Amino acid sequence: MIATGIGYDVHRLVSGRLLVLGGVEIQHPLGLEGHSDADVLCHAIADAILGAAGEPDIGHLFPNTDPSICGISSLEILRSVRTLLEQKSIRLYNIDATLIAEEPKISPHLTLMKERIGAALALPPSRVGIKATTNETIGFAGRGEGMAALATACVDRPED
Repeated sequence: MIATGIGYDVHRLVSGRLLVLGGVEIQHPLGLEGHSDADVLCHAIADAILGAAGEPDIGHLFPNTDPSICGISSLEILRSVRTLLEQKSIRLYNIDATLIAEEPKISPHLTLMKERIGAALALPPSRVGIKATTNETIGFAGRGEGMAALATACVDRPED
């Protein structure tokens, strides 16, 4: 059965944190706040895949109350999601994601993001779509207070 899922995530920008997007450290004066590395792009992708697979969101699998995963790489979260798919004989076809942020420019990092996300999910980079857009200075993202990401995933899963 072909199934699709949608993921959404948002994190506040704060000082004193590294900015990690799509598994890539990006030079920026602010980073995303969160229990993990707060990679908003990977989190939205994980939730999209989990939704397509009929599973709970990453908050259930990786709760922010678990001290053992404090600072975990979101690429590790994606690898865990891939393992869950494999255990359930679910095939991931592709993901498509959009990052919403006023800055920094994402285009110089897209190739490496696709490679890292693809490797974590056992997908060729050509099946990893990543786009970026601004919020036209409107709302929290437009004011540079945070970043958001949306993602979709397509899977083939066994009939229930």
